[in-house]
Amino acid sequence: MKYPNNIKKSYKKEINYKNRGMNLESLINEACKYYVHNDLAIIYKKPTPIGVVDVDYKNGAVINKAYFKEPSTLDYNGIYKGKYIEFDAKECASKTSFPLSNIHLHQIKHIEKVLKHGGIAFLIISMNNNYYLFKGSDLIEFIHTNIRKSIPYSVIQDLGITLKVNYNIGLDYLKGINDAYKGVGYFEDTKD
Repeated sequence: MKYPNNIKKSYKKEINYKNRGMNLESLINEACKYYVHNDLAIIYKKPTPIGVVDVDYKNGAVINKAYFKEPSTLDYNGIYKGKYIEFDAKECASKTSFPLSNIHLHQIKHIEKVLKHGGIAFLIISMNNNYYLFKGSDLIEFIHTNIRKSIPYSVIQDLGITLKVNYNIGLDYLKGINDAYKGVGYFEDTKD
């Protein structure tokens, strides 16, 4: 853009990834509160384990320096209809595929362990203005049978369960769990 006296100014849009995913997490957190309050499930966001190094007590106990004690596994865990549930929330800016680099290796190994012990593990993926429940078993199978570094959006659409935002609940992922695991012996008494 040219201003008077031929001064040229350019503006660089600064990209901040700090709060990417907060909208998705907010919708999930609202649903978790609703499920607990209405005694439908007990699922909570897990805190990231940190070690505190320096605290400023002059300004009301403000943490100045901290470190991650260990890699975090998945964001949410709890119990639903007698089954252990664990999942992670992921937002994707790409319109064509979900990069596997969005999932850390220790998270993939953790999903495998949860599945091995009979629990339910999955991702909730926000992509192209839609929300999907993508089962951990489908994720692991895709990783083991493909050399791709991303999951095509068409695969997420085919294998994922579309989740809807409900005004009272937030992101109604329990309905997605019921739909994803219907007929595999988990929730046979579910009427959804």
